[in-house]
Amino acid sequence: MKKWIGIAGVLCMLLAGCSNPTTIDEGEGVDKENPSGDLSPLSKKTTVVIAEDGAASGAGFYIANEKGYFDDYNIEIEFATFANSDDMLPALASGEVDIAGGISSASFFNAIAQGIDVKIVADKGHNVEGKSYFTFVIGADKQEEIKDYSDLKGKKVAVSSQNALDEYIYFEMLEHAGLDKDDVEFVLMPDFGNMLAAIENGSIDAALQIEPLITQGIANGIHVRLGDATDFAPEAQIAMVLGSPDFIGKEKDVSLRFMAAYLKGVRDYNDAFTKGQDKDEIIDIMTQYTALKDAAVWEDVFVTGLDPDGKMFVDNIREQYELYKNNGAIQGEIDFNKAIDTTLTKEAVEILGEYN
Repeated sequence: MKKWIGIAGVLCMLLAGCSNPTTIDEGEGVDKENPSGDLSPLSKKTTVVIAEDGAASGAGFYIANEKGYFDDYNIEIEFATFANSDDMLPALASGEVDIAGGISSASFFNAIAQGIDVKIVADKGHNVEGKSYFTFVIGADKQEEIKDYSDLKGKKVAVSSQNALDEYIYFEMLEHAGLDKDDVEFVLMPDFGNMLAAIENGSIDAALQIEPLITQGIANGIHVRLGDATDFAPEAQIAMVLGSPDFIGKEKDVSLRFMAAYLKGVRDYNDAFTKGQDKDEIIDIMTQYTALKDAAVWEDVFVTGLDPDGKMFVDNIREQYELYKNNGAIQGEIDFNKAIDTTLTKEAVEILGEYN
């Protein structure tokens, strides 16, 4: 077997403009003497707990922490890890955790429908047009027989989960290709590393794979990309920043400053990977916090898309929910007007100015 670096379980691979000074109604407001219109520091150091496990989509948290953006507001960050979201979501709802990342899935929506009160507040991962970090690959030896998505008819395609984002992307691909569910052999394979090995040994023909395994598999001649996921799902919301309702609603002094610092980190990330600004510094931070420790590979991978203004594809979140519901995987109803709250993110952008 060819050498490759297996980094399984990485699900999501993943300071510009200013406005005139803005005031807020609660707590300590904007520093009037700061010409950028930024917020003044909190009067006392405050700890914010983030549930984050080293996924690349947490880049905004890592960069803001390393570059001192949280410190500037007198915020201290504590990272907490959980074995699974079943434990994390109740901790978030109770206020034990202030901020976390969420992945679209039936289990996530079921938790909300059953009374777990969390707020969906900002983008934490989407595919970049033409450079999807989460997309289909085919065996390198299949290039002559699989040239388009429609050529997957009769083929074995591995997907990491059902009633979750992965299956949503899979179904979108089938519709785009004009294929029915029964036209393709669906292979459930939860481990992305196993997908790489399965393509190499020929037990599957294609897989919905993730970075950095996509880039590593290409480098080792194991697989090639099949188009790009944005060909058929250009506005798929892959991951979201979640907030504790108390933190978002009752601790506005802290949460607004937290969001401003987070967006500064996300903007540095975009500056690095879309404009090439201070890229070495940002890659160094990412190697410290994520499972991908090879800086050279960071130069080649298609990175997680993170909106510099925190904007989400809100309609797509609802669309994914409806798919899982139609599949019978959702019990109960969700009031999305209550679950999705972008007020905090919008206020932070008003203070920082829109990214350009």
